[in-house]
Amino acid sequence: MTDFSKLSRRKFIYGATCTCGVSLLLPSCADVALTDRKQIKIFGDEFLYSKTFPAYENFKSQNKLITNTTESDKLEEIGFRIKDAINVYYASREEKDPTHNFEWEFVLVDNDKVKNAWCMPGGKIAFYSGILPIAKNDDGIASIMGHEIAHAVARHSAERMSRAMLIDTGKYALETFVLGQRLPSISGQLRTYGLDLPFNRSQESEADYLGIIFSNLGGYNIDESYKIWERMQEAGGKGPAEFFSTHPSSKNRIIKLKEWIPQVRIDYPSIKA
Repeated sequence: MTDFSKLSRRKFIYGATCTCGVSLLLPSCADVALTDRKQIKIFGDEFLYSKTFPAYENFKSQNKLITNTTESDKLEEIGFRIKDAINVYYASREEKDPTHNFEWEFVLVDNDKVKNAWCMPGGKIAFYSGILPIAKNDDGIASIMGHEIAHAVARHSAERMSRAMLIDTGKYALETFVLGQRLPSISGQLRTYGLDLPFNRSQESEADYLGIIFSNLGGYNIDESYKIWERMQEAGGKGPAEFFSTHPSSKNRIIKLKEWIPQVRIDYPSIKA
């Protein structure tokens, strides 16, 4: 019998989460494309797309978009070039393409104050004009694009939603069947700093790695992947301590990207789509 008194709070909550989640919600296990990391998913693509596609349309209707310009056309060109390279890569290996059911779309949002880009499940991508000076060139845009596409390819949104549900289920079971009382507010802090954020940083690192693969397949210079973070550091100054951030620190990202790039160039050479 397990001696719960010897378990750390994080391990105890994690154990309760996994046990109760598996029995009550029947999550499925899957491998992340190219990294083969195991992930738990409760929510499938069809469910997510039914929510995110309308949300993307709503976002477009509520924001000023830049269209029919050199910048917007270039963004779309780079996006589809990476998309085509991914398609060719999987076709050449006769493997299932994780983007086979994506409905690709790329928009440029007119907002110079926001230095950001994101990709919803299913290939719905948005870049803010404020990040273009950080990207600086086509290779920089491709590096950011590859990273955002990687989040969708790896089904990170589905994984995060599934994990949140399992944590909530485990917490409820712990309170109801083990403790017989509600946990104090500190449990929320433990969830934030002990479970959620490290997992987010793991996803970001995985997206960094997959992103340079996709950019390299598309024929772009992936050295820009770490140069972007150097420019981001210069533009944003000193960021928050890594422990309290949902992203790895810029310094650590730069180190890892430089470490991965030589082997990625060997293993995933440029493809002419």
